[in-house]
Parts: sequence; structure tokens; C-alpha cells
Amino acid sequence: MNPSLQGYSAAVLEDAAAHDETARLADDLAAIDQVIGRTPALRAALTDTAVSATARRAVLLELFESKVSDGARRAVAFAGATVRAPEVPAAATWLAHRAHLAAEGVATDEPLLGHLDARTRVGGFAAAIFEDLATDRLEEVENELFRFARIVESTPTLRTVLTDRDVPGEVRRGVVDELLADKVQPATRRLVDFVIDAGRTRDTVGTLDWLVEQTASARGWRVARVTAAAEVDGDERGRLSDSLSRLAGTSVELQVTMEPALLAGVVVRIGDLQVDATARDRLERLREHMTSGAWNDSGFAGAGSGTEPRGAH
Repeated sequence: MNPSLQGYSAAVLEDAAAHDETARLADDLAAIDQVIGRTPALRAALTDTAVSATARRAVLLELFESKVSDGARRAVAFAGATVRAPEVPAAATWLAHRAHLAAEGVATDEPLLGHLDARTRVGGFAAAIFEDLATDRLEEVENELFRFARIVESTPTLRTVLTDRDVPGEVRRGVVDELLADKVQPATRRLVDFVIDAGRTRDTVGTLDWLVEQTASARGWRVARVTAAAEVDGDERGRLSDSLSRLAGTSVELQVTMEPALLAGVVVRIGDLQVDATARDRLERLREHMTSGAWNDSGFAGAGSGTEPRGAH
């Protein structure tokens, strides 16, 4: 099944369980599956490749409004917008079956996926979480995820525990419990837990950083990761943010970390784009220029060796 839908349905099921509504969710999804299966016109519309994903989602949201629980309606609409058109009926059946197993108390572990698919599954889970969050809360989640990723990245022992596939999942979850209990928003905690449970273990830090970008995107922003040699003050942040926003073609939010080894300037990363404007980079390029033969070509080949420079009289 589509990895994004796997993640989204996991969040919906988690919400239902928290409110003791898993049985109702299962019944509603089963009813939706039956409606799609028994209504040729609806089935034809949902499987028509000429109908856009946005239109399919709108049709499903409108059709089942006030008829089923919000979770069931959102889940099937997400499926309609996410999977390929011919697969929408099968996706509805899959959702109903997964909810039925949950209602029966049957545990279903998330299957092991490759690097990109695992991130996509986490993204589907995040999409469901983000739908219920206001913009200011999204910003808090983004900052909390960023800070936690930096803690994991900069703490070798913690990083080893959370990225070691041989460490049992319950142990890694226990470590996260101790670190984050009552210190972050519930949404942040749910996202980190899902990264531990359903992400690629060795990609834990990478997935957390990817989630930071997804959270920023949900607010209509792009994340610019700025590594600076010195503190970036308010005015500098404003000018840098404006410049990067023009470069990216959208509003940009800065996430700044310090690295004195850069000597001066900043390194900026926005998605696949990297801009290095540091003194260290300029020195490296100068060194490469000199070692490539430019020093000899400059007319000072013999300097310091007792040989007169070319052109000397």
C-alpha cells in the first residue's frame, strides 16, 4: 500500500484509539468501502485518470460529510488524493481492513521500507497531525523537532542508541520518553515516536530534519539551514531572510547553528541548494588555486629557493 497512506492511517487510528472510537472508525470505513463498491458511477469517477487528485479528494469529502466520523472521512479523502486513480477502491478496502484489525485488537506492525518510502510514510503521519494544528503550534513543533534533532546529532551515545538497528524499539522509545516527557507538545512527541517506530533506524536524524522541512512547508515556508561562524543578530537575520526568500521564490525561515571553525561568514542550505560564503571556503579555494599551478604561473616559481623571479634584471 502507498507509504504516505500507511502513515496517515496510523495517525487516524491513533486518534481513534485515544478517544475510544476505533470500533466506530472501523464501521464507518467499512460502510464507505461498501458505498464505493456498490456505486458504479462513484467508482468510475474515482478511478478515472482524467480526474485530478484534488477533485477526487473534494468529491469524497463532500460525499461523506456528516455521514461518517471525521477520521473516516479524512482518511478516505486522503487516499483519494494520494494513490493512483485505479487504486482508490483498493485503498478504501485496505483502510477498512486495517481499521477492522485495530478494532479487533490485532496489532499490525509497520512493514520495513526503503529510505525514501520510510520518510514518505512518516510524512503521511505528519500530514494527519498537521491538519489539527494552528500555524503558531506548527512553528513550535518545527522548533522542537529541530532542537531534538540537534541534540541527537551532537550526543554520540544518544545517537548510537537511537540509530542502532540492534537496539529494541521499546528501548529506543524508553530513551525518548525520558528525554521528552512533558517537555514538548503532544504533536511533537507523536511525530518523534513514529519516527522511532516506522522510520529507518539509521536515518533517524535525517528523518527528523526532513520533518522540520515538512512542518515548515505546512506553514507555507521553506527552511533555510544557516551555519554561521558568529552570532547572527536580528538585523542580519532579517536581511538574510529577505535575500533567501527572493532566491527560493517563497518565504524562508532561518534555522541557525554556530560553527566557529568556519572563521567568518555563513553556509546556507535550502533543499538541494547550498551557498557557501565563509572565509574557510574562500581559503580552501585559494589553496586549490595555488596548488593547481597558479603559484608557478604567477612568476614567483623560484621565490625562496635562490632563483630569481622571471623577468628580473
